[in-house]
Amino acid sequence: MVAVVGAPNAGKSTLVNALVGQKVAIVSPKAQTTRTRLMGVAIEGETQLLLVDTPGIFEPNRRFDRAMVAAAWGGTEGADVIALVVDGKGGLGPKVTEIVEALKGRPEPIYLVLNKVDLADKPKLLLHAERLNGLLPFAETFFISAQTGDGVAHFKQTLARALPPGPWHYPEDQVSDASERAMAAEVTREQLYLQLHAELPYASVIETEKFVDREDGSAEIHQQIMVERPSQRAIVLGKGGARIKEIGAKARAELAVLLDRPVHLYLHVKVKPNWDEDRSIYRDLGLDWVD
Repeated sequence: MVAVVGAPNAGKSTLVNALVGQKVAIVSPKAQTTRTRLMGVAIEGETQLLLVDTPGIFEPNRRFDRAMVAAAWGGTEGADVIALVVDGKGGLGPKVTEIVEALKGRPEPIYLVLNKVDLADKPKLLLHAERLNGLLPFAETFFISAQTGDGVAHFKQTLARALPPGPWHYPEDQVSDASERAMAAEVTREQLYLQLHAELPYASVIETEKFVDREDGSAEIHQQIMVERPSQRAIVLGKGGARIKEIGAKARAELAVLLDRPVHLYLHVKVKPNWDEDRSIYRDLGLDWVD
């Protein structure tokens, strides 16, 4: 088991997808896209890698934020190896420093992964690596681009060699521990982020209310998009319902590929003030209720 940790927007989910070889975690330019712990299952030779993709670790302000950070640190429990992913463009900032300090004293091998090397200033990368290793002597340092794949194969081979022997925990063709129901909600949430950008804050959550296997082999999925204010509902719907139709069309097309069957997706938007104080939502997302 490999715990993938780091500050928001370091590229952890993109790296997990690259190591697995297909998409198992949603990605967007928006920080803190990952909300819960998700496991990607990768194969390297005779080794099965269980990659725990965790939410970005940041200073939490509200209960939902605290639950996300708790899920991130919880994802490191039981790990054989920890991979700290750092944005190679930014290097050592306050958020990264706090995470490094928290990792000190951990018994597991900790690898430093400087990501986004295709976008970073090359001379500064070595400086970032030197400064980070000065704070915590990492088992090894990697320079990669999860987006382009540069360096990913070498990192994957190193992880496989570092893991202890043991039985495989998942079938060879399984790439994630997420249920189809959970994956459907994540795909729709990704489209919200990609299409609305900065227009919609984090005050939204997707609830898959119904997931039915039809007799013809297709999937019928009903989802509720919850927002906090009527103005946010108007943003999601768009003029004449155009935006919600586009979100639904893109999500449906991606789900059809992921599920390998036709998908009938029905979306509606509900205003629910303070939805982040609803315990049932935390349970559905796999988050702990944090006081």
